[in-house]
Amino acid sequence: MITTNSENLYNEAQKFMPGGVNSPVRACRSVGRTPLFIDKAKGSYIYDVDGNKYIDYICSWGPNILGHCREEVINAVKATCDKGLTFGACHKGEITLAKLIQKHFPSMEMLRLVNSGTEAVMSAIRAARGYTGKDKIIKFEGCYHGHSDGLLVKGGSGLLTNSIPNSAGVPKGYTDTTLLAKYNDENSVEELFNANKDEIACVIVEPCAANMGVVPPKEGFLQFLRDITKKNNALLIFDEVITGFRLSIGGAQKYYNITPDLTTLGKIVGGGMPLAVYGGKREVMECVAPLGSVYQAGTLSGNPVAVTSGIETIKILESNVSQYDVLNEKSAKIEKAMKESGLNVNRVGSIMTPFFTEKKVTDYDTAVTSNTKNFAKFFNHMQSNGIYSAPSQFEAMFVSMAHSDEDIDYTCDVIKSFKL
Repeated sequence: MITTNSENLYNEAQKFMPGGVNSPVRACRSVGRTPLFIDKAKGSYIYDVDGNKYIDYICSWGPNILGHCREEVINAVKATCDKGLTFGACHKGEITLAKLIQKHFPSMEMLRLVNSGTEAVMSAIRAARGYTGKDKIIKFEGCYHGHSDGLLVKGGSGLLTNSIPNSAGVPKGYTDTTLLAKYNDENSVEELFNANKDEIACVIVEPCAANMGVVPPKEGFLQFLRDITKKNNALLIFDEVITGFRLSIGGAQKYYNITPDLTTLGKIVGGGMPLAVYGGKREVMECVAPLGSVYQAGTLSGNPVAVTSGIETIKILESNVSQYDVLNEKSAKIEKAMKESGLNVNRVGSIMTPFFTEKKVTDYDTAVTSNTKNFAKFFNHMQSNGIYSAPSQFEAMFVSMAHSDEDIDYTCDVIKSFKL
């Protein structure tokens, strides 16, 4: 494919933005390419500025579960824009969206709208600390919870892709209260609780990890986290920025039948617009200002355009929940093609990752045994054949409800034609 226009734009972008991008993984350095510059998208397809057409499995890193430019969502957003882009004030759409979210996530008895997953997680942890009066938190190696200072310790996503185990510019004091456990390792969690008696405010976890590649929880692991947090008067936070409304209409907590104390949502909840949510038990959320002493605010929180996009997206999802079964079937076909091609793949619902390692990937340590050079060959094979997927071994591939049977069949054929 000819990508001259993208290459020219990238050269220009590097004069103005670090690495020429506004999010590190987009730079495509780990796969030896320059990024594509996208012109438009529709349904399951995305088009670059050179006119190339791709079947899209990034789906804007998850939110486009309906595909691109779903007519009902676009029309509703356009109508809202005609009324004004932002008010910095209350509007009834906030209540409508809150009711829709609570309907499918009943654990979120009270919630607050924010603008990004990073902001949602940062705020949820602050609420947990404020409620419990404790400072320390437990996170897991390879789980990414946004780029707030206290959480940039062995995170996943772009940190893994670019070999940055931590981040410069974060004072040591910001991470002193962040304790690291191993995902899917109950003993590592128990040891931290024993060594920090009555000091741990919360455990935060991706219930199905998706930022070191897709790594599902082993059987009983999430229930263990639920039990040990209750036993130690700590809160359990599910970071469902990726899994919320994707693994099921009720997210991972419904999929795995585990109820957390606090939940963070993003991606799909805004229907592709910048919007995220944190919420949980009423008694915890009542600690948040103006009711309590935990301060959090945002001029653009509850932005009417983003809220409209979220409302319409969730309404479409709940109008035909059987769509999730179809989505799972489509995803299973791609997984099967990968396995038949000898790839080591982890899949949960409509998210998956092929790992280039002989090891079964169950945690951070096994994920990083992947041969990233072989992944780069796979990525380039896919993109050269019109498949748009994440340019990182440690990200997820997302399937949308807009992907047709023909899209899936073609994708499977391209996968099967891959040779190292």
